[in-house]
Amino acid sequence: MNDPADRSIPDFVPKAAEPVREHLAASTDLATFLRGAGALTLDERRLIAAQALVLLEQNYVHLPLKSAMHAVNPIQRLRLLIHRLERQTPQTMPPEWMFHSEMSEVFHSVRDLHTNYLLPLPFAGKIAFLPFLVERYTDQQGAHFMVTHVAEGFSAPGFGPGTEITHWSGIPIADAVDLNAARFAGSNPEARRSRGVQSLTLRPLRIHLPPFEEWVTVSYLDSAGTKREFRESWRIVDNLPAFVDTGSVSTVAAAQGLDLEADEISRAKVLLFAPRVVAQTRAVEAGEPAPELRAGEIATTMPKVFRARAVEISGRTFGHLRIFTFSVDDLQAYLEELLRLIRKLPDSGLILDVRDNGGGLVLAAELALQLFTPAHITPEPVQFINTPLNLRICRKHQDDPRINLGAWVPSMEQAVEVGAVYSGAFPLSPEDGANSIGQQYFGPVVLVTNARCYSATDIFSAGFQDHAIGPVLGTDQCTGAGGANVWTHELLADLLDGDPDSPYVPLPKNAGMRVAIRRTLRVRANSGTPVEDLGVTPDELHHMTRADLREDNVDLLERAGRILQSLTPHAVSITDTDTTDGALRLKVKATNIDRLDVYVDQRPRASVDLADGQADVTVPDAANAHSARVEGFASGRLVASRTEQLR
Repeated sequence: MNDPADRSIPDFVPKAAEPVREHLAASTDLATFLRGAGALTLDERRLIAAQALVLLEQNYVHLPLKSAMHAVNPIQRLRLLIHRLERQTPQTMPPEWMFHSEMSEVFHSVRDLHTNYLLPLPFAGKIAFLPFLVERYTDQQGAHFMVTHVAEGFSAPGFGPGTEITHWSGIPIADAVDLNAARFAGSNPEARRSRGVQSLTLRPLRIHLPPFEEWVTVSYLDSAGTKREFRESWRIVDNLPAFVDTGSVSTVAAAQGLDLEADEISRAKVLLFAPRVVAQTRAVEAGEPAPELRAGEIATTMPKVFRARAVEISGRTFGHLRIFTFSVDDLQAYLEELLRLIRKLPDSGLILDVRDNGGGLVLAAELALQLFTPAHITPEPVQFINTPLNLRICRKHQDDPRINLGAWVPSMEQAVEVGAVYSGAFPLSPEDGANSIGQQYFGPVVLVTNARCYSATDIFSAGFQDHAIGPVLGTDQCTGAGGANVWTHELLADLLDGDPDSPYVPLPKNAGMRVAIRRTLRVRANSGTPVEDLGVTPDELHHMTRADLREDNVDLLERAGRILQSLTPHAVSITDTDTTDGALRLKVKATNIDRLDVYVDQRPRASVDLADGQADVTVPDAANAHSARVEGFASGRLVASRTEQLR
């Protein structure tokens, strides 16, 4: 049995992978870390609680929904907390962790992963971890909890990937997960359970209090079925840096849809269990060749965002594109890399995998949809809650090109007369941008989701389903159900910078808060349905198996491959163009298409029937055209579209 008191640096750290070894060597044990915590004064506590009341009472878009759905009153809880703080003195105030606990409970009570109390220094930027990862699978005997990753260099007798956990500090593992799940803010039971599993070994201290226990006792069965256990200390380390600055006014900051907890954990997983990605990122930044790739994998300039590869399933080759995050600060570079990758993937079918993607930039999610469908994309509209403070912010920035809040002002002003709870609904993503590139992948596509898909990824999944791009295959019964655009306290303060009547005051010691500011609504057949608390229900459900967790999602990919094989591929391409005699002549090749409509410079100019998958189309008086678009139909349904720039 390992005694956590025997060592200041765990045995596995000197054996860790070279790209992260130095980083992990700077970690500390929990007791040492906590000795440096607890520096908030009473006045700073009062300020933080007062600012939380401003955000939740005057900015929080889901307050009516959450109060009704979860029978909570966070406003009254904050008022009572403020009242108690006013009666305390520096001598009588309770320990700081109790203040953080109550603030966290207030924010967690609304079960909204967009709306967070963010702990100050020294917690900000830290992750508490155990050097292994546990995941859940089910079979005929029920739920099981299995080790899937172990930090390089860590070992215990008979312990490794495939080990089944039975108890957690003496608690049956399923009960321990449920106890953890009750502490977290998932919008539905699936999301809370998923986070309960994840938090067994990874906890971002920016969002959650440190573990109360300094170590855990892990009981497990080794490969021979022998019962074993060991103790392992929690370690605290700096997390890898965030991708995006969301604290000052910018298009990227104002269009965020991010589960911060998932983003923090995703970066921690890279640090602990994917040092290869760290090495790839370093190589990209240094302009060096990428480390050796795995079979079928395509090199990417954004290894923390994408993983693209060809996979063999039942004798056929399909593309598998994992999008780990939409948290990017360069939208153009992201779209260019996504487009480059999908052009290199097999065109026979694509498994588009967004599991565990906590979101990020809403524009990155919605502008990507067009690449996989001929349909015209309608971005999801968003609404503010009508409050005097929100109206004030929108008026001040109604002509600000960075955030474009003018569209919401008239309906918010009208709310004074009609008593509407929400503003009018307008898209966050520009509709022309959501359709400016058009379809670029022409094989059938299946989207794979789970309960940790959140925020911008919920929006992406809803858009994928609403536009009928392809089937949605879920490993949980619902996505995380986060339907909002989120702003930070820093951004809100910056929006009213220079206003002498601004209610926002800078928070002490790098404390922070985030709030869901605009709620999102679905489109087309689901028009007007909120994403928050409802999420996206998959068209088909796959329960993760033991083989999935041990063998790189083998059963999940097999299921996705069977779905792709059942779908009819549709494709259209312009193989040649000619502009002699003042006419535009197009040679078009198509697959499973019976009609072509041709647009030249966005105007309809021709329509032809296809019998053998090929057509020569002549458009008179179009020799100087700038673009041509061909739309392919099957039995009257638009199934493929291709645009070519002619000059």
